[in-house]
Amino acid sequence: VQLQASGGGLVQAGGSLRLSCAPSERTFTSYGWFRQPPGKEREFVAAIAWNGGPTYYAASVKGRFTISRDTVQNTLYLQMNNLKPEDTAVYYCAAGVHPSLSERSYSPTGYDAWGQGTLVTVSS
Repeated sequence: VQLQASGGGLVQAGGSLRLSCAPSERTFTSYGWFRQPPGKEREFVAAIAWNGGPTYYAASVKGRFTISRDTVQNTLYLQMNNLKPEDTAVYYCAAGVHPSLSERSYSPTGYDAWGQGTLVTVSS
């Protein structure tokens, strides 16, 4: 299984980026975005169930980031607006087999497959 993440780059503070993640299979039922800032641990960003329902966000990105999925294109997205320097990190998409979101969705251990990561750099 491959999760191909793309869309990272260099952007000024206040700018926007959209990350994409295209799973090679349609076997997963929940997806998440995580990020790892330089020198820090991997942290949760957002999660979504493939069949719809509520979405989860980290407090630090709520209101600025939007997670969504295109079930026809089988693609996961993370729209990031009003970016801040503290959003600088390698962003990873992750896929799980749980059909709905729960507390496990906030943890890397709640996912079964990971993409290779895409670097987002926000300059001040």
